[in-house]
Amino acid sequence: MKWRSLQESSPETDARPLREILLERKQLMAKYVPAETQAVHARAIQELEQTGVAAGASSIGDRAPTFELNDQHGKLVSSVDLLAKGRLVISFIRGRWDPFCCGQMEAMNQALPQIVGADASFVAISPQTVQQSFFMADQHKLRFPLLSDSRNAVARQFGLVYRVPDYQEAIYRRALINLPFINGEDSWELPIPATYILDRDGIVVFASANPYYTERPEPAELLQRLRENSPRW
Repeated sequence: MKWRSLQESSPETDARPLREILLERKQLMAKYVPAETQAVHARAIQELEQTGVAAGASSIGDRAPTFELNDQHGKLVSSVDLLAKGRLVISFIRGRWDPFCCGQMEAMNQALPQIVGADASFVAISPQTVQQSFFMADQHKLRFPLLSDSRNAVARQFGLVYRVPDYQEAIYRRALINLPFINGEDSWELPIPATYILDRDGIVVFASANPYYTERPEPAELLQRLRENSPRW
């Protein structure tokens, strides 16, 4: 289900800042995606922004919900266990069909050694099935847990969930983005892309939730926040 119509750099060699990678993908979309389709996605984003979903999402100072989710290998991963080892970086993504999610995950994969070196762990959470997460991790050589959040149960606790509008659902169906198949359920709900840093007590110390799915926080910014919030033992 990955969008293969856009040329992409190898995740092992593309060391550009994430903003440059995403900008390139936006430019390719503007060049190759029909204008009427672009207008549909722009309308959906605008309406989503007007709902204020991002403003209602978990924010700095909140205590994050705990969770237990299966990774791409079917192994249960617990946020409590991860926080017992150090801080936790979480990215909520839409799925392997989204080229912007793929670009972000490739960039986070490259930053993973530095995240671990800062005494933190990284996980990504999406509504896609375990099998789809396995395909994504295998294709992009991802070395961190891709957690399957069935029916967006955890994303809902973070205040990130929305229902794809009918007019955008029709576009996705025509593009063979079959969310009921990818996610294993028929709600057509997705999380807005979001990234959090939790301290060892589960308190949010960094939050980025954005209905503009083409924009994601830079890994370098996350690493800087980890350094700024380094625990003093």
